[in-house]
Amino acid sequence: MNLKNYSPFIGMALLLLIVQLIAVSLSKPFEANDIKAFSNPEDTGNVVLWIAIILVFTAFIFLVVRMNKKWIIKAFILLTVASTLYFVFFALFSIVLPPMLNLILTLLLSIGLTIVLYKFPEWYIIDITGVIIAGGASSMFGISLAIFPTLILLVLLAVYDYIAVYKTKHMVALAEGVMDLRLPILFVIPRHLKYSFLSEKFDKAEREAFFMGLGDAVIPTLLVVSANYFVNAPAFSFPLIGAVNIPAIGAIVGTFAGFAVLTGFVIKGKPQAGLPFLNGGVILGYVAGSLIAGSALI
Repeated sequence: MNLKNYSPFIGMALLLLIVQLIAVSLSKPFEANDIKAFSNPEDTGNVVLWIAIILVFTAFIFLVVRMNKKWIIKAFILLTVASTLYFVFFALFSIVLPPMLNLILTLLLSIGLTIVLYKFPEWYIIDITGVIIAGGASSMFGISLAIFPTLILLVLLAVYDYIAVYKTKHMVALAEGVMDLRLPILFVIPRHLKYSFLSEKFDKAEREAFFMGLGDAVIPTLLVVSANYFVNAPAFSFPLIGAVNIPAIGAIVGTFAGFAVLTGFVIKGKPQAGLPFLNGGVILGYVAGSLIAGSALI
């Protein structure tokens, strides 16, 4: 296979890296503005709550799809997108803007981008919106979950993803049921530059793009953010991103090691559960980084 055959996977890896860099860079602005998902990051009950929300939301989507009321899903996700964009832009602009100007600009950008997404959900609009909300969500939850709860969550979600894709197969049915809504719940990586997501026919056997669920970027990135936020270890300073410690760098490297293995299976053309590979890679990378840094694992 030549480079052209691998280019969609290179693009997918690039989007994953951008999400992780955005998430790490947002952790300090989120902390400064007290934008967190949970008040007690050490509480393992947060993991139970997260899993419960996933199960309830999955059941909700299946129910709405069966009722043929997909507009409800679209409205809910667009509201979620707008609110996440609001948190991201507000935290980011708070570094340089006064509160009132920050509020006005944040509202204009978050509402404006959501309207563009609604009116013209082409693949590059979906991908741009996707990296922003994935980075924001990863950072918000990453600074809200300490290392031990994060590790438990990643293991449980890897097991759930395996069962949902290979055993019950309801995750594949779920993705196919909402893909035609053209929302930033997945990343779209075209096989060629003439591709249009707006004209994509989802019943075709041979599709012209690869797709990766947003969760495959968000979930492993939680550990990257958590490691950088909660672990006291030697760090390197990077422009725009800030300080990134060795366990977090190890987690980033581990994510892409898992992604490389996942790519080998995806090339064969069958839907794959991403989290067993990605979560496994990010956990092993975090462990390796912690051992190199001489920091505690938990």
